[in-house]
Formats: sequence, C-alpha cells, structure tokens
Amino acid sequence: MLFADGIVLIDETKQGVNVTLEQWMHTLESSGFRLSRSKTEYLHCCFSGRQNAGGDVTLDGRLIPKVDKFKYLGSIIQRNGDIGVDINQRIKVS
Repeated sequence: MLFADGIVLIDETKQGVNVTLEQWMHTLESSGFRLSRSKTEYLHCCFSGRQNAGGDVTLDGRLIPKVDKFKYLGSIIQRNGDIGVDINQRIKVS
C-alpha cells in the first residue's frame, strides 16, 4: 500500500488553492491514490496584510474545514504565527 501524508499547498488566493487542490485530487486519483476528504483541512495565514481573502476552500464541491493550527513535519504551525504551542509541545516530548 502506498500513501502520502501531510501535503502542503500554498497560494496567494483561496481560488488558487481550490484550483491546485482539485488538480492534486484528480492527478492522485487517476494514479490509484485517494485523497481523504474527511482528513483534509486548511490553515489561512495572512502574510500580505489582507485580512479578508474571500471565498471558501472546497474539494469536490465540499467545504474544507478551516483550522487555527496543525502539525506538519513535527512542528505545530499556527494561523497567528505564534510559536508558543510548538515550544511547549517540544518541551513535553523531551
């Protein structure tokens, strides 16, 4: 069984993320992989200063849940850029 976990897609707009996500889904599924709709989520970080990027992130017509933080490659990434949760988690593991 082959699988990939923790793919990150980055774009300046939610529309760009939607297009890329749909392309990934079709490419993976045409090769025999499956993109889990129940585990897919997104994190919006505002680096440009624009607070309202507009629109929703969807996959196959379904709304993707927005989260404030998630773990990627062992680090906890937060929407607001704070690293406190990541540092606390690393201290607990040590």
